[in-house]
Amino acid sequence: MLPRKIIAMTAACLLLGGCISATWMTHEKPADRFFLQATSFQQLPGWAADNQARAIVPLQKSCARINKKDPASDFGAGGFAGNAEQWQDVCRKLSVYLLPADNEARAFFEDNFTPYEIWGEKGRDGLFTGYYEPTLRGSYKKHGAYKIPLYGRPNDLIEVNLGDFKTALKGETVMGRVQGKKLIPYYARAEIEKGALKRRRKEIVWVDNAVDAFFLHIQGSGRVKLDNGGVLRVGYAAENGHPYTAIGRELIRRGALTRENVSMPAIRSFLKEHPAEAAGIMDLNASYIFFRTPQNKGGPLGAEGVPLTPRRSLAVDRKKIPYGAPLWLDAEEPDGTARLQQLMIAQDTGGAITGAVRGDFFWGTGEEAAHKAGVMKSAGHSWILLPKTVMVPKEKLHKPWWNLSS
Repeated sequence: MLPRKIIAMTAACLLLGGCISATWMTHEKPADRFFLQATSFQQLPGWAADNQARAIVPLQKSCARINKKDPASDFGAGGFAGNAEQWQDVCRKLSVYLLPADNEARAFFEDNFTPYEIWGEKGRDGLFTGYYEPTLRGSYKKHGAYKIPLYGRPNDLIEVNLGDFKTALKGETVMGRVQGKKLIPYYARAEIEKGALKRRRKEIVWVDNAVDAFFLHIQGSGRVKLDNGGVLRVGYAAENGHPYTAIGRELIRRGALTRENVSMPAIRSFLKEHPAEAAGIMDLNASYIFFRTPQNKGGPLGAEGVPLTPRRSLAVDRKKIPYGAPLWLDAEEPDGTARLQQLMIAQDTGGAITGAVRGDFFWGTGEEAAHKAGVMKSAGHSWILLPKTVMVPKEKLHKPWWNLSS
């Protein structure tokens, strides 16, 4: 185990940004470096107490997407998780389950998967935060208080897979737009807020509060109560490609908040109480999310393209962890009274979710979900479950500079 001081510093770095880590003797950036250590289900803390049956339905939703993949294609970035065909074989076995009993579901995972503990650049300790489905007020027409647009994906937003050009950059993507004969970075948040996308006719809906819209970007999906009495659900479609900046760090620098009390509710309260400063602070986060209006009725749509399941869907760094992968989570409850030890399915992502031992826990909708999501900053560990047929590359199983047995 790492010393508590180092663990606390790691969590603070992940939450607030701006930390510098050691350089690896490799072409990979430090944040890209992670390792797996094979273990057994009996070694997973709390495995025997979880109701794994509750993870069956969200995994089936992911399988609907997995089954559409080219069987020969890599499953996720990095190539460590096998190919799509190996996962499709597991999905076929899963298709026979309707509402399995807990022991049957547990046996399914034990029979078909091998758990691997995930070790990031600084060890096995990571940060797990929470998110929820917020509710905003809006209108299809711009009028009165409804003047903050939620945009759909612009037609000129281009995604480039850098791995198509250089093998060492496999799994890396950039977002941009064409200017003349060059691809340049897409508009940053401040540029968009100043009108860079006006007259594109990409406004999905207009909402009445800029701070609420900003936090919707962080959550990635939500509901909009319309002035005509209807409800519109919006989900993640794309992002502008600029790095996510945690504005909590700036508020701490200004003395508005402290490291001890920084949280989503605290940041939201400050922005609403200081409207003259709010726009400038929010623009420090250059990342910007574009939305779509999914026609599903089974919950908000995650970045994988499937409805999220409260308390079972996890947002991950998609450059490290493939969508659809089961993950075992061992982290502290937001109130600190118990442990969250349960099976999750990787089904979403977010600009703030960077690193292999990092996740955003989806709590659902409502006041309780909003509260837990807002205060969750839990140190924890995670394990990825890979099909037994997957042979993890040797380099992914190499021990890094720390001692795995410590």
